[in-house]
Amino acid sequence: MQKIVNKINNGLKGSVTIPADKSISHRAVMFASLAKGKSVIKNFSKGQDPHSSLNVCKSLGVEAAFEDNLLIINSTGTLSAPSKLLDCGNSGTTMRLMSGILAGQNFESTLTGDESLSKRPMKRVIEPLTLMGAEISSNDYKAPLNIHGKSLHAIDYVSKLASAQVKSCILLAGLNADGKTSFTEPYISRNHTEIMLKYMGANINVNNNTVTIEKSMLEPRTIEICGDISSAAYFIVAGLIVPNSKIILKNVGLNPTRTGILEAAEKMGGNIEILDKKTVSGEIVGDIQISYSDLKACTIEGEIIPRLIDELPVIAVLATQAEGTTIIKNAQDLRNKESDRIKAVVTELKKIGADIEETPDGFIINGKKSLIGGVEVETYHDHRLAMSLYVAGLICEKPLSINGFEWVDISFPEFDKLFNSITM
Repeated sequence: MQKIVNKINNGLKGSVTIPADKSISHRAVMFASLAKGKSVIKNFSKGQDPHSSLNVCKSLGVEAAFEDNLLIINSTGTLSAPSKLLDCGNSGTTMRLMSGILAGQNFESTLTGDESLSKRPMKRVIEPLTLMGAEISSNDYKAPLNIHGKSLHAIDYVSKLASAQVKSCILLAGLNADGKTSFTEPYISRNHTEIMLKYMGANINVNNNTVTIEKSMLEPRTIEICGDISSAAYFIVAGLIVPNSKIILKNVGLNPTRTGILEAAEKMGGNIEILDKKTVSGEIVGDIQISYSDLKACTIEGEIIPRLIDELPVIAVLATQAEGTTIIKNAQDLRNKESDRIKAVVTELKKIGADIEETPDGFIINGKKSLIGGVEVETYHDHRLAMSLYVAGLICEKPLSINGFEWVDISFPEFDKLFNSITM
């Protein structure tokens, strides 16, 4: 599907309620499936990826049904052997987290995915799980993953990579392992797993960059899911770079391990205000007011990278409108996403007039630069690249044609409709 995006001349105005957080949605359905009894999930994501997690859990014998805007999960607390392959679709989160859950079960299972997911690296979870006693066969450390459930033992794992998916995988395996399992990372990655496991009664402790968990039975809960700051990121950047814009984003998750996009934007001089902050189901939530801003370049590196890794493609768009040279580094893991996001972002933004260079671990972007548009750009089967190009199209002098825009539905099917609601 090709999407034509036209320049916005009168600014973005109004308010948007950001759809449910995908990371929390994945965890809510998985953890509720491990809890004995009835859990109620409010505001479950409509994105395809969390629904891949839901379908996998259903295939493992968990009862799940929607009633209005509620997802009702009834579980015995014990998963059962699947009668078919477990299809994770395009979702790396589903595959990596479910690997940790399935490694300690008393049955065999196979996790598969689409063509894109089947190219993504799984060695980062297979290796530590194997150290715990798991038996996993793969296609050169890529999907499909054949998991032969085993009794697991605890490990103390020190990761070279700050990764919420790897951390979550090991903690979920540790839920079912003998002893105390610990995971240490160089920087703190998103911590939705730790928050929700504690909320559901797990024996879990956090000490700086180290998380420790013991064998635990989870308790059923009502889980209310806040808006996804990764989805809000496109509106944040659009509000900052489209002249005469002023918008309010409602019900956005403000977990400090996810707010790197706000810190980076404020460092660049963005006019951002947080309103009505509160705590919901253990997570910090609030409204965000964004106004058009004169931006200046900055360097983005180090410990902030895990807290904005998914937002870097749209931050690259933001940097094209900042005076000076913006440098993004220590982001080499972008090459292992749905696409090689470093190469893809540079290739496509150059087409529309951006002054951007590729480095081994990020970008160098010279601004402020007028974006021309008037060309076709590609999405590489990557939802985040598609949405980032859409935001760029809002300030291009000529209409921008985005090929493969349907990939947006993977994470944010409401995207186009919500942008249209604030277009004057």
